[in-house]
This record gives sequence, C-alpha cells and structure tokens, in this order.
Amino acid sequence: MQVEATTEHQWLAQHLIGEWTFVSRAMTELGTLSEERYHGNETVRALGKIWVLCEGQGDMPGGGIGHMLMTLGYDPATGRYVGSWIGSMMTHMWHYDGELDPARRVLTLSSVGPDFGAPGKTRNYRDVIEIHSLDHRTLRSFMQTDEGGWQQLMEAHYHRARPE
Repeated sequence: MQVEATTEHQWLAQHLIGEWTFVSRAMTELGTLSEERYHGNETVRALGKIWVLCEGQGDMPGGGIGHMLMTLGYDPATGRYVGSWIGSMMTHMWHYDGELDPARRVLTLSSVGPDFGAPGKTRNYRDVIEIHSLDHRTLRSFMQTDEGGWQQLMEAHYHRARPE
C-alpha cells in the first residue's frame, strides 16, 4: 500500500524536521512561568513521507534529565492532525487530535490526560506549536481549569541547531 503525502504532511516536514535546541520554563505554584530555564535538544526525523518523530531530552524541574518522544501525522480521512507523546517522567501516553489555523502558523493539539491534582480524574489539555520562522518555533502546554479557561503549564522555545 502506498500513501501519498498531502500538503499537511509536507507542512509537518518543512517546519519540524531537523536538529533543534530548546529553552523551556515551567509553571510555578503561583500560576506564572518560572524564571528558571531548562535546556535540551530534539531531533526530528521523517518516518516515510507522512509521519514525523520528535525525539528530545532535557533538564527537568527538580533535577535530572527527561526523555520525550512525540509522533505527528495527518489523517486525510478525518481532516485532522494526529499523534502521541510519551516521556520518561510519566506513565501516561498522550493521544493528540489537532488542527492547523487558517494562517498555517499554529498547530493546536488536544488531548485528555490525568488530573495531577486529583488522582483518578482526567482533564483536557492542549499543546500549541507556533511557527515563528523556519528556524524558531514555540511549544506551549495548557490545562483546562474547572471554570473552563486554559492555564498555561509550560513554554519552550526551539531554535534550529547550527552546524559547528
């Protein structure tokens, strides 16, 4: 079976494939992004012409190194971006369902995951990838509050790594 890449698959490849470094900040207990910065790197590669695999590692709040793997693709049958995320710091596998904004700059990926403040319950989450240029993108993660709004959990700025 041969699957042809669509413009949506090509968008993922154009904006994500490569070597990246990132600097991130996490949410503090007071509900603002910390001043403390965490550093890491990510390698994004293609799996065929229709999937991208984003393999990263970086400093974690509280110490240690975390390892992450994100998969992203596009399902022409549903017209939606799909994917997953796993990390060495948790046992939950996140499943993504997303859409690209009309300007083709912001990919919003929705997911359901554990409510870390209430064991056994779940919450809605969003990861938002914003393309600033071919060499700079951001990832922001949000959790839906009990009131229905969205609280930011983290922010990471990715820059293409330059050859030495």
